[in-house]
Amino acid sequence: MPRKSTYSTPTDHSHQCLQYLRLCGGSARLCTLKFSLSVIQTLVNRKLVKINNTGAGFFVELEDTK
Repeated sequence: MPRKSTYSTPTDHSHQCLQYLRLCGGSARLCTLKFSLSVIQTLVNRKLVKINNTGAGFFVELEDTK
C-alpha cells in the first residue's frame, strides 16, 4: 500500500500566476505565459485578471481592485 505524502502539493498554480503578473508590472502577453489555460481561466472566473485584445496580441492583466 503506498504511503500518503505529508507535504501538501498544490494542484492549482493560480497563486504563482498572480505573482508572475505582479512581477511583470500587472500585465503580460498571453503567448508568453507558461501556465495552463485552465489556470488562466480560473483567474478570469474569479475576476482576478482580465484578457485584453490590443490589436497587437492578447494580454492578461490584473483587475483593478478598488
